[in-house]
Amino acid sequence: MTGALELVCPAGSPAMLKAAIDAGADSVYCGFRDETNARNFPGLNFSPEELRAATDWAHERGARVLLALNTFARADATDLWRRSADAAAAAGVDAVIAADLAVLSHMRTNHPDTRLHLSVQAAAGTPEAIAFYAREYGVKRVVLPRVLSVEEIRSLTPEISVETEAFVYGGLCVMAEGRCALSSYATGRSPNLSGVCSPPEAVTFTEDRGERTTRLSGFAIDRLPAGEVGGYPTLCKGRFRGAAGEPAYLFEDPVSLNAMSLLAGLARAGVTAVKIEGRQRGRAYVARVTAAFRAAIDAIGRGESPGPYESLLGDLAEGARETTGAYRKRWR
Repeated sequence: MTGALELVCPAGSPAMLKAAIDAGADSVYCGFRDETNARNFPGLNFSPEELRAATDWAHERGARVLLALNTFARADATDLWRRSADAAAAAGVDAVIAADLAVLSHMRTNHPDTRLHLSVQAAAGTPEAIAFYAREYGVKRVVLPRVLSVEEIRSLTPEISVETEAFVYGGLCVMAEGRCALSSYATGRSPNLSGVCSPPEAVTFTEDRGERTTRLSGFAIDRLPAGEVGGYPTLCKGRFRGAAGEPAYLFEDPVSLNAMSLLAGLARAGVTAVKIEGRQRGRAYVARVTAAFRAAIDAIGRGESPGPYESLLGDLAEGARETTGAYRKRWR
């Protein structure tokens, strides 16, 4: 193992930021209260003033703050992304996480002292792609696409000059990073452009004859027996009838990523930091997940197994099911 893994945790609000750091996060990532971040939900995120205060608070406790400017700037509204980039630098954040070439260029030209991390939205998973971002924009860390196995990461890290960050817990999106277009067809909004996937105001539930039907903008995307556990209604996790007539999850099952059992392997593969998903969740969720992964990472650092902590989060999983995702590609 090359060193202790950095634990990067979500902060959807100032209160969540404090909860994550108090529970053991080394770094937190957050976004502004606008379309420049991919978790643009009502009641979440930070104003520039809140970000500055939160960053000072975190630094006093030895923690780092990463600001996600990880959506793609629209041609008719580029000033919004510029203002957010400038506000992030003014707040003194430890890094800006971005994917859009214009945002990366603006940061390197106007704020060269602010560290840049490449968002998972950029889908950079080869030495050549990562070298491009490092050379042209000075990127210091890449958040790895969630399509790579541990062995692929092990092969990749010696070939690149930047740090790597890997998701290890939370929502598991469709495995084509940066291409969340399905939601826009139904709702007119998508995570990559407006920061919203299946906006809550577009979701409805109805019950009839012992079944619960979930709809998104009026489109039925799943039907379950009343009381059965189901995932949050997004089109990619909808259940539809295929050619054979049987209902099936065509794109992605409602299931949560939990790679705690692979932490030691990821560290040996050269991963610098591990990331928890969940800026749209509550303080209690973030505190509990952070504490469990903090304990697991510390156990590995002592040469112990993280096994005692692997079962602590099962009841938080979407659809009550967990997966290690692409990290273990058993189908190959």
